[in-house]
Amino acid sequence: YYVRHFGKSFAEQEFIVTGSGMHAIQLALDAVAGKGDEVVYLSPAWPNFAAAAGVAGAVPVAVTLDQSGNGWSCDIGKIEAAITPRTKALFVNSPSNPTGWTADRETLQAILDLARERGLWIIADEIYSLFHYGDSRAPSFIDIMADDDRILFVNSFSKNWAMTGWRVGWIKTHPSLQQVFENLVQYSTSGVAQFMQRGAVVALDEGDAFIVEQVERARAARDLVCGILAATGRARFTVPQGAFYLFFAVDGITDSRAAAFDIVDRANVGLAPGTAFGPGGEAFLRLCFHRRLDQLEEAAHRLAKWMKSV
Repeated sequence: YYVRHFGKSFAEQEFIVTGSGMHAIQLALDAVAGKGDEVVYLSPAWPNFAAAAGVAGAVPVAVTLDQSGNGWSCDIGKIEAAITPRTKALFVNSPSNPTGWTADRETLQAILDLARERGLWIIADEIYSLFHYGDSRAPSFIDIMADDDRILFVNSFSKNWAMTGWRVGWIKTHPSLQQVFENLVQYSTSGVAQFMQRGAVVALDEGDAFIVEQVERARAARDLVCGILAATGRARFTVPQGAFYLFFAVDGITDSRAAAFDIVDRANVGLAPGTAFGPGGEAFLRLCFHRRLDQLEEAAHRLAKWMKSV
């Protein structure tokens, strides 16, 4: 899998199988941060990360992505300003859930340089790396890292291979933490069932065509919903570069939580309010467009009708 998609090979002992991508994130945090430590992350963000930091006893410190007419962007200076003597790690999710922001190689290099300078771990959530609408995959820390860089890669079978219910993920570890992760797995789940691991191996070895099909379907869905919502003249968004979510705002709407409830009641469409994704997301709504095109088209037209009525 890594040779095919990233042009790099790794030893078997560099990987730990986990009971989901969420489990991988929790173990990564447990391994590098504890009570009173701080972990800097980019926001808006999937809310489970901040919660997982809290479970580990650490303090999640949000750094908001910038949003403008040119899209979402990451200000490295804001990350640097958020680092304190208590900071142990930087958490980077790219492509991003919910924004679709995707770090370019230069941004990844700047983050890596900062982590090296400050002696910090990087937890790289690149779960959506193959759900990228530019090249065949998104830029990765794997492209620029040295063998001894302190980077932990968390991943999941839920997105690329639609194996959400299987609850299998993995961590690409650092040699210094190999035994730590073996212990953490033992103390949390004692491992993933063998038949589930065998199914996951088949996905890795034989699932590339399925991923290509899923990405092309998501691309068509993205373009469909963006076109319908843009035509209203009320929706403000950046066309996502990766993942399969549209994070959009509606002119005149400032309370996304109230709007989400109103949309359910009046349009029968379920969206996630931006308030769920932390600082920077308050005015936005998240739509998952990785659905059947006929369902998505109907939902988008209902949303467009709702926008015109408020």
